[in-house]
Amino acid sequence: MFSVKSGRAPMPMESTIPSAPWSSVLSRGVLWGRRALAAASLATLAACAGGGADFYPTKGDAKPHPGVAKAKLHPIQGIDVSKWQGPIDWTSVKGAGTQFAYIKATEGGDHVDDRFRENWDGAGRAGVPRGAYHFVFWCRSAKDQMDWFKRNVPNDPTALPPVLDVEWNGHSQLCPKKLPKAQALAMTEYMLREMEAYTGKRPIIYTDITFHKDVLEGELPDYPHWVRSTAAEPEQRYVNRDWMLWQFTSTGRVPGVRGDVDRNAFYGTKAEWASFLATDCDPRNHRRLSAAGLCTDK
Repeated sequence: MFSVKSGRAPMPMESTIPSAPWSSVLSRGVLWGRRALAAASLATLAACAGGGADFYPTKGDAKPHPGVAKAKLHPIQGIDVSKWQGPIDWTSVKGAGTQFAYIKATEGGDHVDDRFRENWDGAGRAGVPRGAYHFVFWCRSAKDQMDWFKRNVPNDPTALPPVLDVEWNGHSQLCPKKLPKAQALAMTEYMLREMEAYTGKRPIIYTDITFHKDVLEGELPDYPHWVRSTAAEPEQRYVNRDWMLWQFTSTGRVPGVRGDVDRNAFYGTKAEWASFLATDCDPRNHRRLSAAGLCTDK
């Protein structure tokens, strides 16, 4: 993981101070002090330019990519998990400073993640703000999928807004096809409306580069977006899309989780994150969406 290493210029040896009037010695001492301070400042700035502050020094990445180095400049970071992470020590996850966790809940219309309730309850007990996500299966009706989501995901008013995970199932043996844009967009919009009606919270759209280009580009501006970009900053991969969450690696290392885990960053400051937690609404769009009744405003 990246870290800041501050530098300090070597102080001059006492034997190098020439014989001179006391005022001259004082002046030179002040000058040397200023030079030392300037050198230290330059070293710190150089370190920041090379990577910036690391808000999570106990976390890491097994395969860090230089294209996403700026992700660590964001003070609010979290993880997303599923059964593939195995048992999780949520107390350690919390102790590492994790600000949020999204937990896989359901997929399609007949699958619940094997560790959903274990992770849901564990994160809750540890005090990690958590939300549930549904992975869309494009060969099942939108209604079936939302009926399944409602049947298996608690309607917890303390939870984060739900997430609809929309990406093509290209590696699926049962449903590798891509739908026409209009059909995929109609299914997505239906599921978002049903999620919001069930939870009372504006859902977040999670997507990857391909699906966004095929279906979402220029669409659904009133929903917060969570984008995957593990080799470049989101602005380089997503056209005209303000992102709220950024999944910047799938090979993260976080205390309490064995092996790889997805790491994510929130775009804004701690104050903006607090606003999101209080309203379930992207702070940048709060005034406009609140006027339309699209924010919780607890």
